[in-house]
Amino acid sequence: MRKVITGAFVSLDGVMQAPGGPHEDPVGGFKYGGWVWPYFDEAMGNAVDDMFAKPFDLLLGRKTYDIFAAYWPYVDADDSIGPLFDRITKYVATRNPDFKLSWQNSQLLGTDAVAALRTLKSGEGPDLLTQGSTDFLQTLFRNDLVDEINVFLFPVVLGKGKKLFGDGAFPGALKLVSSRVSGSGVTINKYARNGDVVTGSFGPDQPSAAELERRRNLS
Repeated sequence: MRKVITGAFVSLDGVMQAPGGPHEDPVGGFKYGGWVWPYFDEAMGNAVDDMFAKPFDLLLGRKTYDIFAAYWPYVDADDSIGPLFDRITKYVATRNPDFKLSWQNSQLLGTDAVAALRTLKSGEGPDLLTQGSTDFLQTLFRNDLVDEINVFLFPVVLGKGKKLFGDGAFPGALKLVSSRVSGSGVTINKYARNGDVVTGSFGPDQPSAAELERRRNLS
């Protein structure tokens, strides 16, 4: 069975939008495109290489596919990522059934991306790695389709923009598999699914009269 693995560059306030450059995704008046660049050091590069070290196919939303298709096929042949992305399969989610794929080895997920992805997950092949694709990620989280999350957490607050998690994510517990810190202060964390959310209480078994009154006043 194949896993769906998310790779995400995220600000402290959860924003993922336009990490690579000012013209990448200025939608909504976002003015901080390229916010990752000042923090990208050797440790960051090694962590990205590690994420791409095992066989994988890419799983992309249409907007990120457009960004990648206009960039990666045109980098130098000795680039460590471009030829790899060019060679592997790219699965693309779009609401436009007439969308034309311009990048080799690309496939549309079809009109029901969730059903298509469930079929892909149940079959044989390399894991499915997301990059960017914030809109599509909300669909994945809402339908409980993500098995592992790689979060690169940057020491910056962006204020507004497209975020990793929306309000509709499927609840669940995660286990921290690994964590490290780059020289520029980016924390690089890998999380795996770890069952249901577990809750508890620090309060006494018998609440006070004041606490009972407080609860009644909440409604």
